[in-house]
Amino acid sequence: MSGKHIYRVREYLGRTPVASVRSISALVPNRNYAHVIMNHLLKRGEVRRITRGYYTVHEEPSLLVYCLKPAYLGLQDAMSLHNLWEQETNPIIVTARKVRPGVREVLGQNVWVRRTSPKYLFGYDHMTSGNLTLPVSDVEKTLIDMIHFGEMRKDIARSFKERIDHEKLEKYLRKYSDGFQRKVWRTLGVK
Repeated sequence: MSGKHIYRVREYLGRTPVASVRSISALVPNRNYAHVIMNHLLKRGEVRRITRGYYTVHEEPSLLVYCLKPAYLGLQDAMSLHNLWEQETNPIIVTARKVRPGVREVLGQNVWVRRTSPKYLFGYDHMTSGNLTLPVSDVEKTLIDMIHFGEMRKDIARSFKERIDHEKLEKYLRKYSDGFQRKVWRTLGVK
């Protein structure tokens, strides 16, 4: 194994939150050699496998969001990141990819994967969590998703009332049916 290739891969892994075998194979002579290097680094404990073909040097299971693009962190996880509630949650990823929804174990922790239609994959920004930047639904989209996925409770709705930008929410709701729009406004006690 060439020292210059290992050095180049280690340097790349230090700069990126998630590396795929495809991106590593661009740094080395071929794809098979990329697999050899990654297996070597796995055995040495220098990298961890997030899911098949994706690796990281970080201890953050939320990084699965980069493996399921287009995707963002949402629902209760986004509520925690936006300080809408105090409870710690497992990461919850909302994706438009045709993947198996449900619980997955990633880096020793459970991660929830929820699927949505590609037309509803909007309303997220990148937020800093620790030393990583992750895509997270904004407050308005989090509210919509909580209702859409049937996760909304009255006590949770109260925490959204003060933080909602009504103009932005109205813009987002144009993509949904009239019945769903009414349900969202009723939840907020408006209209």
